[in-house]
Amino acid sequence: MIGDTLSQVGTLLATHSIYWLFIILMMTGFYIVVSRGNLIKKIIGLNLFQTSVFLFYISIGKVTGGTPPILPMKLKVDDFSVYSNPLPHVLILTAIVVGVATTALGLSLIIRIRESYGTIEESDLLEINRKIFSRENVQDLQQGDLFKDE
Repeated sequence: MIGDTLSQVGTLLATHSIYWLFIILMMTGFYIVVSRGNLIKKIIGLNLFQTSVFLFYISIGKVTGGTPPILPMKLKVDDFSVYSNPLPHVLILTAIVVGVATTALGLSLIIRIRESYGTIEESDLLEINRKIFSRENVQDLQQGDLFKDE
């Protein structure tokens, strides 16, 4: 009973090993985003996460024994042919373009943050932000404007 279950689990892991690779890549990217304080490392983690999702969707679109959905020149279509679905590939091409654009935007924002604050470490930025807002609150308290509606 237990030997059969372990055999089935082993077969499942062996036949779907590529999906485990996608899960490992995805969780690695997620871990980098959550655990790192450097903004550039966070962008790299997001790109790794994105890439794992792209690979997952592309692998779903592959049909074993399928042919590309391209009509032959004579326009004779075999009714018994198995065709691969092109939709996941098209969607992923669009997602790659959007991913490159958002990465470029994120990196440009990081450059502006570095120019303004002199750092790209999240903890340093939070400390600077805390100091700025606490200083403004002290000035507002001294002036009596803390709860004044603007």
